[in-house]
Amino acid sequence: MNSNQLRRLFARALSASLASPLVLTGCGDGGISLEGFSAPPCDNGRVSLQGLAPATPTDFIELRIVTDLESSPRQQRLASVGTACETATQPAVCNAELDALASEDGFRSRCDVGCYAYYLVTTRGDSVEAHTSRNALAALLGSIDTPTEALLQVFAEDYNVSCTELKHGAVKTNADGTFSVIATKGFACGEGTELTQYLLVVKPSGEVVEKRTHVLERGDKGCSVGRRPAGLRSDGTVDCVDELGQHFALITHLEEASITAFLRLREELALHGAAVELQQAALRSALDEVAHTQVCGSLARRHGVTPERAVVAPLAPRPLFEVALDNAVEGCVRETYGALLAHHQALHAEDAEVREAMVRIAEDETRHADLSWAVDRWAEEKLSPEERETVRAARQRAVEALRAEVSAPTDEAVLRALGLPPPEVALAMVEVLSRELWN
Repeated sequence: MNSNQLRRLFARALSASLASPLVLTGCGDGGISLEGFSAPPCDNGRVSLQGLAPATPTDFIELRIVTDLESSPRQQRLASVGTACETATQPAVCNAELDALASEDGFRSRCDVGCYAYYLVTTRGDSVEAHTSRNALAALLGSIDTPTEALLQVFAEDYNVSCTELKHGAVKTNADGTFSVIATKGFACGEGTELTQYLLVVKPSGEVVEKRTHVLERGDKGCSVGRRPAGLRSDGTVDCVDELGQHFALITHLEEASITAFLRLREELALHGAAVELQQAALRSALDEVAHTQVCGSLARRHGVTPERAVVAPLAPRPLFEVALDNAVEGCVRETYGALLAHHQALHAEDAEVREAMVRIAEDETRHADLSWAVDRWAEEKLSPEERETVRAARQRAVEALRAEVSAPTDEAVLRALGLPPPEVALAMVEVLSRELWN
């Protein structure tokens, strides 16, 4: 996906567009106690299958996901433990059957941004079997008697267990034979959305009981325009009754934050051996954001508002996998969205100064989106299959968050002045991008 292709896609999609930007804020302290909990066993950023103890021993267990169920299903292997067909009397036949095995059902499945399903595959002797329902998973595991089995049971019940922080994923073995698990559901991007933390107890029978919940983050205004840097400590909120002033102050804050994001991206691209052209494009993007900050700041001050300065905490250079994850969300989804939004504003804003500013910003942001997809292609070649799937899943979650965000109502007068689309048009635009770009 290059700039010209993005422009053609935007041109096809400008009958609809994307909604007013929103920002992510935390909800403070008071979460569930993590005392006695340990991080889940993980491999390449995903909860490992090490520690599964099936009711009937197996040679091999593999977690798979099937995606694109509505068009051409794709089977992907995510994690495994053991040796495939190790005790088979005819290993070649067994492995061929394993490779050919496919399912469109799973013990965890959903249709939102796209349809997908997770399932397990096992080999035992000459037997190759897919476990594609919660009943089948229960029969495979038998009594839940290891932390890994408790985590898998929680995952099957549609909770998320992360490998990044204990508050997003953790496990503890209890004296009564049960397991306590910290997991999450939801996301925080857009008014009315929230990321919720759960304290769960998994019984030996496999029953999952919710003991306590706590909202970790709530969606607020400003979450989708620009490339937000990790470590952003300010949210751009200003105390002002002028809605247009509030809007431009928030955009100015995000544009300023994007300067740091691109400078950091340039350093990390150099660290991981990316082509000089990619590094130079990141530096040019940072300079573009300096100009955007000045332009949007002028629009804010025209309405009597002084934007909040962006505060970004220092961050050590990250592994390539983390760079790719960040780029998938902030670049391939949010920045691409921001470029399309600017094109819509350049065409539809009633405010002449806004239209003029957005003409330049739209072109710059289109190049920034092009850079995001170029970084995505470059990084993909260097990541493991499991890492690539994790990046893809993160991008899909970001699209899901965007879908919820653009549904939020906004004052019609503000929409007209800024050239922002109403929610129903925004949702239609998300569908176009989902189908043609984010699938």
